[in-house]
Amino acid sequence: MRKILLLFICLLGSTTLWAQGSKKDISLEDIWKKGSFRMKSVPGFNAMKDGKRYSQIDVENGQQSIGIYNLQNGAKEGIVFDNWKHRYLGDTLAVADYSFSEDEQSMLLLCEPQNIYRRSVLYQAYYFDVKSGKLMAVDSEKVLHPSFNAAGNQVAFVKDNNLFVRDCTNGSLKQITKDGERNQIINGNCDWVYEEEFEFTQAYQWSPKGNYIAYYRFDESNVPQYTMTLYDKLYPTAYQYKYPKAGEKNSEVSIHIYDVQQENSFSANIGTEKDQYIPRIKWTNKDKQLCIYRLNRLQNKLDLLLVNAQNKESSLIYSESNDAYVEINDNLEFLPDNESFIFNSERNGYNHLYRYNWEEEQLRPLTKGNFDIESIVGIDKKAGLVYYTAAKKSALERKLYVMDFEGKNQHCISPEAGTHNITACKGFQYFLDKHSTLNDVPVFYLRDAMGKIVRTLEDNKALKSKMNEYNLGSIQLTQIMGFQEKLNAWMITPPNFDSTKKYPVLMYQYSGPGSQMVADKFPIGDYFWHQMLASKGYIIFCVDGTGTGFRGEAFKKKTYLQLGKYESDDQIAVAKNLAKLPFVDGKRIGIWGWSFGGFMSSTCMFKGGEVFRAGIAVAPVTNWRYYDNIYTERYMRRPQENAKGYDDNAPEKMVAGLTGKFLLVHGTADDNVHFQNAVMMTEQLIQKNKAFEDAYYPNKNHGISGGNTRLHLYHKMTEFILKNL
Repeated sequence: MRKILLLFICLLGSTTLWAQGSKKDISLEDIWKKGSFRMKSVPGFNAMKDGKRYSQIDVENGQQSIGIYNLQNGAKEGIVFDNWKHRYLGDTLAVADYSFSEDEQSMLLLCEPQNIYRRSVLYQAYYFDVKSGKLMAVDSEKVLHPSFNAAGNQVAFVKDNNLFVRDCTNGSLKQITKDGERNQIINGNCDWVYEEEFEFTQAYQWSPKGNYIAYYRFDESNVPQYTMTLYDKLYPTAYQYKYPKAGEKNSEVSIHIYDVQQENSFSANIGTEKDQYIPRIKWTNKDKQLCIYRLNRLQNKLDLLLVNAQNKESSLIYSESNDAYVEINDNLEFLPDNESFIFNSERNGYNHLYRYNWEEEQLRPLTKGNFDIESIVGIDKKAGLVYYTAAKKSALERKLYVMDFEGKNQHCISPEAGTHNITACKGFQYFLDKHSTLNDVPVFYLRDAMGKIVRTLEDNKALKSKMNEYNLGSIQLTQIMGFQEKLNAWMITPPNFDSTKKYPVLMYQYSGPGSQMVADKFPIGDYFWHQMLASKGYIIFCVDGTGTGFRGEAFKKKTYLQLGKYESDDQIAVAKNLAKLPFVDGKRIGIWGWSFGGFMSSTCMFKGGEVFRAGIAVAPVTNWRYYDNIYTERYMRRPQENAKGYDDNAPEKMVAGLTGKFLLVHGTADDNVHFQNAVMMTEQLIQKNKAFEDAYYPNKNHGISGGNTRLHLYHKMTEFILKNL
């Protein structure tokens, strides 16, 4: 108890950036309608191949163009595309995104975006020849994933689950696959669960010289079909798509390589096992050599295969196993020697970078220590340098580091305290650095490879000035004891906080495996809404419990096979410790969260009824049996193998423990965490005769947004908190 008190005395004695006693309090309209706290951003540089210039979309007097600028000083050097000058059949194009060919003599202009799921977007795509001004439609209809070959004269794309190639010199079209069919066969695009959980959607890649195209083929004919009702007309639409829940059948995935010159394909040898995953494919530096990631169904054994596109031979070059699971990401880069690569692994208990030579079977660690690297920002193959971000000094920070291919000469090139989100510019002469701390709004710098700040691109002074007009509470980082060990946390105290008074507490968390809600950055989750609640007299507290990221493998994977158990134990223990503090009203502690956070707030309300007075669960998983198999089985294995782990930690099985006030929120068209989760738990609450409130949002997905939706949702949650906490 004395340690807890000392911790918070230190916390409350610290300073804060934001002025106290300001003129007005934040309103929901400020956040969700007026955009009063809109933060300016720099979307990242589309750097040119010389590494000294970049392009961007400009709009002036309603006229759109794509300009070329000097990276170092921001001076405009020219216009590469003008939608008034370069019209298509007399009409101007509204470009949403674009890309250059490798020689920068051709462009793909992407217009009229139409989102499908989280990462897949249909575009009306156009080919533009920079020199001649020639403008042509890639296809008469909207397509997925249009991309150039190396020469910039051919564009591959996906339409109607088939893969096509358009020759931009003569306009001819080749159809690579012909068996695509909705909810049956997909070529060149991911099925739903791959897109969501392996975090990519373009399922094909040109080889480095453009002689081959490697593509995925998903046979999802045996995957169970899920039906959502869309309330869009007199007789609602039944939207059906393939969604493999935990323990159910997956798509059978095969990898094919198409020879562009010979106009034929072959199926790569990935083994005889059908019930497995292919979470990535990646061409090496050789045009004929494709690397295929092969992951078993349990996701605890990863193999890397090399497939020769000429002789069709397949060989195993690397294998890694783990007692729990192997993380899949994009942190793998092939080196110019064509016999080694740099990648990340948790094989020593922390996430570190390694260099592996498959010809010599030699594994060399490049980073070491009790910290986790975050990602490879880029590899300068000419200079022999690796740029990466890591939480080296603290789990709460991110900084940019550089080293050579031997792991030597490591040093930090973004030394300022806090969080640096880094985007490398082509050529690695410059980096876009989004820097912030918990109490400092994001500032965007252009930083050179030596770490020098070349210029400030955006300082968000307008946001900082706007915030000074409002009555904001103090926010600080701290630590607090959980169920078994100290946990990282942040706390917002009300403006004009008085430690001799008692305040209600609203706890906020996400808690999912490897996630992080507590970091030295701005803004933290739902910052301005939490500040609004603080101005009404609430303490807001967020803690990263067991299972969250950047504290090593053991801390993260302790929750394996029991998702929800240790995470909720921590949140309940934290609430009990908060209740002991002299300035906390221990009878008025609440908790809320969204998605995994909704799963956790539900669990805490049902397990910790003696601690939590009120809780809100937005779009929660209520039983992992209802969620997709890639995510769920990674942490829980199949329900057929771990029924107890599923059922003992399912909120829908715990509702008898509810004693406080509970609000359940869900979108009826949630393709990710199905509305079924809310319905099934609602039935259990009814059968246990538990009083609760609910809110459903028609035709809204997992994000529950669009039009007036967010304003309505946060009004609902605010009123619930004011009434019940």
